[in-house]
Amino acid sequence: MGEGAIRVSLRRGAPGGVEPAGDDALVVEEPLEIRLDGRPLAVLMRTPGRDLDLVAGFLATEGVIDGLDDLAGLAPCADPARPNAQNVVLATLASGVRAAPARFERARREMFAASSCGLCGKASIDRVFQHAPPLEAPFVLEPAFVCALPGRLRATQRLFDATGGLHGAALFTREGALIEAAEDVGRHNAVDKVIGARLRADAFPLDDHALVVSSRAGFEVVQKALVARVGAVVAVGAASSLADQLARAAGLSLYSFVRGDRFNFHG
Repeated sequence: MGEGAIRVSLRRGAPGGVEPAGDDALVVEEPLEIRLDGRPLAVLMRTPGRDLDLVAGFLATEGVIDGLDDLAGLAPCADPARPNAQNVVLATLASGVRAAPARFERARREMFAASSCGLCGKASIDRVFQHAPPLEAPFVLEPAFVCALPGRLRATQRLFDATGGLHGAALFTREGALIEAAEDVGRHNAVDKVIGARLRADAFPLDDHALVVSSRAGFEVVQKALVARVGAVVAVGAASSLADQLARAAGLSLYSFVRGDRFNFHG
């Protein structure tokens, strides 16, 4: 089935009891360790595949790098003696960036703070604005275009068809061209994969693009879109209160609960 899914034997329950049901497909979830200049930076739980895109997008949306020029190297671990080397990616910063160790420490500190308690909404938004200022102009989409985007994303989700267990993300131009799509067990990872693919293609930042996600629109999805300078986020699910606050403060068009010919517009 490829590296993103496996087949396992299952039993299914019903009012009459539990019976063998044969094989079923499950999405693969494994840890990915990111090492930056030889030091451990983060561990992500992800669906294997497109790991380099994932790491490039993660480094960009977390503020470790500003663009492709900040990276001197990005490669899977090739050390045969290292356990689980297939789950390690090695990133090397360009010399000028490496000379500023504050970037590494800032990234570690901000990632810790994002997963801890005690930050209010204003503090979280102010921290995002330190390296991703508000957008200069609104990016408003036609209602019919908004309503068509979830179906176009869904058509790209091959592994979801097999497993029912992945999130999807896609980038579209203002004219409606599909530029990039990705799937992952983590919704943030799917976003980072599509952003990272464009960064590695030296097509970053992503002005005049819309990001479509099959999940809810949480704060981190909107944050990643803003860092990449994406002007609009379209989500199949609901938006959180902090995502709404960030989108309004940043001038980013946020569309949530896009179902059929209806949606919520946060703006």
